[in-house]
Amino acid sequence: MKILIIEDNRDLVQVLSEGFAENGFDVDSAYDGIEGIGKIRSTDYDCIVLDIMIPGIDGYEVVEKAREEGKDTPVIMLTAKDSIEDRVEGLNKGADDYLVKPFDFRELVARINALTRRHSELKRPILNCGPLMLDPIARECKADGEIIPLRRREFDILELLMRFENQVFTRERIIAHVWKKEYDGTSNVVDVHVKYLRDKLRPFNLDVVVVTVRGVGYKVICPAYE
Repeated sequence: MKILIIEDNRDLVQVLSEGFAENGFDVDSAYDGIEGIGKIRSTDYDCIVLDIMIPGIDGYEVVEKAREEGKDTPVIMLTAKDSIEDRVEGLNKGADDYLVKPFDFRELVARINALTRRHSELKRPILNCGPLMLDPIARECKADGEIIPLRRREFDILELLMRFENQVFTRERIIAHVWKKEYDGTSNVVDVHVKYLRDKLRPFNLDVVVVTVRGVGYKVICPAYE
């Protein structure tokens, strides 16, 4: 699970980062609102822990901008602002939960787990594209009931494109979603994996669902299916 902490108290960030790492979380951090919204735009996180009183733009504006831009990542506000008005404001701006400082770290972890579990259940339905079916939870790809064995990156690319049918993704954007920070080479790696993916879809006459948009990137177009 990948967590983003947006908090200007560096000592608290250090403590939270160590605690999250001990619980098996991958942790990223930002120390002001502008840096935070930049990371939200460029990286897919499983949960965001957000303070309200941060430099640049405050936490209210960060979560509001994220929601306006279509980011549905669960956000828990972790702040010393404890009035009912503050809680209502945070939730109305788009936060999913609100925890007041001082807090018990075990409760924070429990709330994050609950938020991400609910979000995963809502976000990851079975994806269908003509006779092609993708189950993100089971990590299974099938065509007319027959399993198509896909490697990790092939599956992730297909899942991304199927979630946003007919939306063009540049190679750089695919790398940002699928490889995240694990890759810093050329964008040709996307072309290679798309070729492998198409090779595996071809026996089912489904290689054509992954469409090349010349000079831009790739998208999925689903065939009619009854």
